[in-house]
Amino acid sequence: MFDFEEELKKLPNSPGVYLMHDGNDTIIYVGKAVNLHNRVRSYFRKIVGRGPQIDKMVEQIARFEYIVTDSELEALVLENNLIKEYSPKYNTMLKDDKTYPYIKVTMGEEFPRILFSREMKKDRSKYFGPYTGAAAVKDTIDLMNKLYQLKTCNRKLPRDIGLERPCLNYHIKQCAAPCQGYISKEEYREKVEQALDFLNGNYRPILKDLEEKMTLASENMEFEEAARFRDLYNSVKSVAQKQKITDSDGEDKDIIALAKDEHDAVVQVFFVRDGKLIGREHFYMTHVEGHDTAQILLDFVKQFYAGTPYIPKELMLQEEIEDLEILEKWLSARKGNRVYLRVPRKGAKEKLVELAAQNANLILSQDKERIRREEGRTIGAMKEIAALLKLEDVSRMEAYDISNISGFANVGSMVVFEKGKAKRSDYRKFRIQSVSGPDDYACMREVLTRRFVHGMEEKEDLTRKEVDHAFGSFTKFPNLLLMDGGRGQVNIALQVLAELHLDIPVCGMVKDDNHRTRGLYYQNVEIPIDTHSEGFKLITRIQDEAHRFAIEYHRSLRSKAQVKSVLDEIPGVGPARRKALMRHFGSINEIKEASVERLCEVPEIPEHIGKQIYEFFRREEKGNEGSVGV
Repeated sequence: MFDFEEELKKLPNSPGVYLMHDGNDTIIYVGKAVNLHNRVRSYFRKIVGRGPQIDKMVEQIARFEYIVTDSELEALVLENNLIKEYSPKYNTMLKDDKTYPYIKVTMGEEFPRILFSREMKKDRSKYFGPYTGAAAVKDTIDLMNKLYQLKTCNRKLPRDIGLERPCLNYHIKQCAAPCQGYISKEEYREKVEQALDFLNGNYRPILKDLEEKMTLASENMEFEEAARFRDLYNSVKSVAQKQKITDSDGEDKDIIALAKDEHDAVVQVFFVRDGKLIGREHFYMTHVEGHDTAQILLDFVKQFYAGTPYIPKELMLQEEIEDLEILEKWLSARKGNRVYLRVPRKGAKEKLVELAAQNANLILSQDKERIRREEGRTIGAMKEIAALLKLEDVSRMEAYDISNISGFANVGSMVVFEKGKAKRSDYRKFRIQSVSGPDDYACMREVLTRRFVHGMEEKEDLTRKEVDHAFGSFTKFPNLLLMDGGRGQVNIALQVLAELHLDIPVCGMVKDDNHRTRGLYYQNVEIPIDTHSEGFKLITRIQDEAHRFAIEYHRSLRSKAQVKSVLDEIPGVGPARRKALMRHFGSINEIKEASVERLCEVPEIPEHIGKQIYEFFRREEKGNEGSVGV
């Protein structure tokens, strides 16, 4: 029994983090404190006016624990990490977990490329962004490759110059073919510098150049070329017009404001880079009941900037927030340069914050109904299924399916739905090892046994913290198993679970004569389900997804089997040598007829491999002759 009076006396007068647990030992709140003794004791005093949400949380506390840190800054970092790990019920949480796209120029390479990236590494590359739309980034990269004709392939240059023919990009004038030596390193670098100039917002030189080329081509009656330059000109103008100037100081800044009602909050962020508004994004915050605007802004800044790879020089906020100096110190340490948090009071900057707040308010009002519909499709549907089966929780469901054609390449699929949504990172594919014929029950037994044995072994080998980060899908067991069939499939699953001493509910998805789900088979009873309900629609989506995933895997195995070449049977000939041979000779028949000397003309084929290939086809011919008339 936890003795609150005794434990409260032991609290140190030090900075740190405290964790509140409920009766099920679930962490329901994580907080930081400059002085743990004063802060934690304050929860258990009778304080009027601290809000019904905090009172409700305090009523559920069964015990607390704490971690002492050396400084308030360390406490802030630790608090952030623990909130992210445990997602406590009473902490205001950033709902969106987004990664933003960047344009990456690989300056560390001899012949740099322009690439799409979702992370910003400490390498020799130059990064531009973050941008809020992946499609816009890909369009920009595509445009730049057309303008500057930089390489996009992974060939190592100058090492691989001349080894292979130029690719399609060269022929459609989207690459200058440095792989063939058609452009010097100096000329290529000049194009890279022009591309960097473009990414920095200097569009005038390329617009002038394209206009001159378009005019010249038109005068020479090269109308296709003129049209190509015209299209490029219009694309560059379109990109240039989107870069609206918002500030004259040319600094990087994020403008942050929010709108809230009783249950929801939306934070709007404007991203300004080099004085240009490059995009905006909104974020939903959950568990906001009882929290004011300043507290929600504080929680957003801590959680969002703990995860984003780029931090601007300045954050412009709607209101003053607590821990301003500590946050500035933390953000500056993460960025490696000074970061400022400011609340503008007048002028253009204040108007930008007001504009962000207006946008947040508009999104909140427009999205309320959409959010409710989405929750009905996911969490609401999940609750319907739980009520139908009289289960407390079905937040994680796993479904399985088997696919084969007359016993060929038996495969199994495992799909995972968490809180009513597909969790594709936890999907798994199984190639059946113990069953050779079309026996779906035996295949399902193998799949389930491998899945749960694997998970149990990993749980034994690792601590829980290591498991959650390293293995996730196998160590997290479901609240409900969904089988693509009725009694037979359910009984197989129950047998496997019984043998492994696991207690997990198993439910079958029963189909009618038209192969459509008509009900659920649970605890030896077929339970009818309303085909118009969100729960039924979720069951159907899970069933379709398990079926699709298994069929796609089976199809990929069939494709690989069909493209297997006779060359794969020759020792020493792998994919690279097979490709080189086919490129040089054009067909298997030509390779069969070739002498050892001709085979060794291929740079990738040394003499001993050439002899093996020659002798392989001679043996094959003798074998065919010996089989005549048998």
